[in-house]
Amino acid sequence: MVTLRLPGIRSLKEKRSIVKSLLGRIRNRFNVSVTEVDAHDNHGRAVIGIACVSRSGDYVEGQIQAVLRWIEEERPDLEILAADIELL
Repeated sequence: MVTLRLPGIRSLKEKRSIVKSLLGRIRNRFNVSVTEVDAHDNHGRAVIGIACVSRSGDYVEGQIQAVLRWIEEERPDLEILAADIELL
């Protein structure tokens, strides 16, 4: 799970727009499943879950790390507060 701070967001409608765009871009660029999993009613935060399936744990971890780097580089308006990577 990745917890994001959304500074300057004033409404849930504005949050939904930003999160929906972010999730779509992540899906298309990295071919992973991603959805908002918590903090739905908090307009200042978003918690997203990212899932990737592969035989290689190293590949999965690399994909998740690439998503995190991409968020930091492409969306400097969002702050990653926490990232918890769990391999099963």
